[in-house]
Amino acid sequence: MLKYVYGIGIACLTGAILILSISVLSNKQNQLPSSSLLAEIDTPEGFQRAENPLDWEFPMDLGPHPEYQTEWWYYTGNLESENGDRFGYQLTIFRRAVRPEMERIERDSAWAADQIYMGHFAISDASAGKHYAFERFSRGAAGLAGAQSDPYQVWLENWQVSQLSEDQYRLTAEQDGIRLDLILDDLKGPTLHGEEGYSQKGPEKGNASHYYSQTRLETSGSIQTDSGSYQVSGLSWKDHEFSTRALSSNQVGWDWFSIQLDDGSDLMVFQIRREDGSVDPFSSGSFINPEGDLINLAKEDFEIQVQDSWRSSESGAEYPSQWRIAVPAIDLRLQIQPILSDQEMKVSYTYWEGAVDVQGILDGNDVSGSGYVEMTGYAGSFEGEF
Repeated sequence: MLKYVYGIGIACLTGAILILSISVLSNKQNQLPSSSLLAEIDTPEGFQRAENPLDWEFPMDLGPHPEYQTEWWYYTGNLESENGDRFGYQLTIFRRAVRPEMERIERDSAWAADQIYMGHFAISDASAGKHYAFERFSRGAAGLAGAQSDPYQVWLENWQVSQLSEDQYRLTAEQDGIRLDLILDDLKGPTLHGEEGYSQKGPEKGNASHYYSQTRLETSGSIQTDSGSYQVSGLSWKDHEFSTRALSSNQVGWDWFSIQLDDGSDLMVFQIRREDGSVDPFSSGSFINPEGDLINLAKEDFEIQVQDSWRSSESGAEYPSQWRIAVPAIDLRLQIQPILSDQEMKVSYTYWEGAVDVQGILDGNDVSGSGYVEMTGYAGSFEGEF
């Protein structure tokens, strides 16, 4: 989310990471002075802010929205081989604009870039007890990275999402012998969170994002880890979010959950944590029934209780590692547990993003399922960055 909100979906475009990567890239090609880039990347003036609901148009809105400073395409999923081997995966591509469109400078070099892209790719191999995580940066130039709407495509070198038909997509990524090649079929179409996709994250005007998900993507393909190569199937979830500085200065992190239940229902909830340890009132969520009908959830409509914790031996951060989620109005009670304790993303900004198992009760009936959880701000404050 943040991704968002992450669903809260960032996972993770911090100003410091981007400033560093942009400076390195620009100095390599001598495009712009790093001092100019430093000033521009930290200034949202000139970018459009999320202040009202959009008039959404699909499939065009699957693609980029360069009038906003920050955008991400976030894919996560739970997969299983024919032998019962369990895997989680994450493939996320972030776009960050260096300057607003109206201030762009025409330059002759094919390396000249106004957009910087960052990617995170991870696979959790539950049977082997291993979590693989990778990060890369590139400029949106010379074909290295980019996004388009017609046909929908997002790429960062050989990490790619491509539209094959109206409701079908292909994901491919490979690094250091870890690989995925998946076909995703959309079973429900886009779900618009909040007020018709307008997701308020704070009290100030513009502290919001435009946010939708494709919550049920039937998935098949192959995964390769150090343990071998596997034919897999399962479900994926896509978050797409764009904004210009969505979070407030006193919001230091978030916990985001995407849940897919075996009765065909889907749940997304997130809570934004504040400096004083309280949960921000702008936390929210969505419940989508098997027919695709949406129920919006405000902070008071759901409860997240932490049942256990796990401490990282590398970052020293202590994360929640088992939860109960209750949505009383629909008689939903879920118990959630990671398929691996250590699914920490040890990249430029350390956070936890991982696959989970789900058991519970919905409207008096037993349900089970799987999902993904993202947690930021435990290994360091996110300090208002989106």
